Amino acid sequence: MSRRGFTLIELLVVIAIIAILVGLLLPAVQQAREAARRSQCKNNLKQLGLAVGNYMEAATLMPIAAGIDLNTSTTGNNGSWGVHGRLLPYLEQSQLSEMVDLSVAWDMQMAISNVRVPVFSCPTDPKSDLVRDPGGGKALLYPTTYGFNYGTWFVFNPTTKQYGNGAVAPNARIKAASFIDGMSNTLLASEVKAWQDFNRNGGPAGTAIPGNAATVATQVATGTDIKNTGHTEWPDGRVHHAGFTATLTPNTVVTWNGRDFDYNSWQEGRNGSAGSPTYAAITSRSYHTGMVQAALVDGSVRSVSDTIDLATWRALATRDGEETIGVW
Repeated sequence: MSRRGFTLIELLVVIAIIAILVGLLLPAVQQAREAARRSQCKNNLKQLGLAVGNYMEAATLMPIAAGIDLNTSTTGNNGSWGVHGRLLPYLEQSQLSEMVDLSVAWDMQMAISNVRVPVFSCPTDPKSDLVRDPGGGKALLYPTTYGFNYGTWFVFNPTTKQYGNGAVAPNARIKAASFIDGMSNTLLASEVKAWQDFNRNGGPAGTAIPGNAATVATQVATGTDIKNTGHTEWPDGRVHHAGFTATLTPNTVVTWNGRDFDYNSWQEGRNGSAGSPTYAAITSRSYHTGMVQAALVDGSVRSVSDTIDLATWRALATRDGEETIGVW
């Protein structure tokens, strides 16, 4: 009795069906993976919020964004630790915390070299594992993809000692009572992209807060020091490494020289009391589609759409603006 095998046409039909099934399943698998990464990202922000809450309970103050020595007019480049480093004891990193000295510039402290603190980066960011080598024998650094809220535009003035309107600031003494708008109405931290382009140390062309991406681009053009290393130094307290500002809504593209740029008019702390004021447009960005995730000072975490109203986004970035914030 003869045994009939598959014909070529039947084999091709089977292969085609398998290909269709794979094509249907692959997007579902990718979506499931992204959902898991987004959940991990949300949990990271939650941990940062809890850490800040525990820090405030112990210190009665928000952690300072940077400690700037105003008794000198000549400084090194990487003098001050930022919020990330100050939170180490509250992020199950007590051993690392005990190995570093927050009163000494971080760049030559080898205890942090090539050390990745998982809670500092979103797994969706493809550059979050790209280690930065600053050169000169300095510590090798992993990026951070979470920036703390430095306010809307103005960050710090070393002459007047004034600081910005965000949740954290250089040399600031921000207490719980400082959040007149309420901790549930003030952003603590939001996503940023690792290895972000930025221009610094020039301008600004004007001190009024820019109204749109085109105006920010004119500010970017005033900078004198182009970099592609934004948010690659997690210990550093300057806004282009450790923070964001709400000058523009999340994921707004600021096109300059054909790329998406941030701007910092002056590295906070550079040259101490002889330094210039700092104004910064450091946009919150992520690789999640159409949104970023952000933590509020009360420890809650929200997803924020790219289409959020600019006035609402800025109101959320101020601790004491007394704005009326609707549904967002």
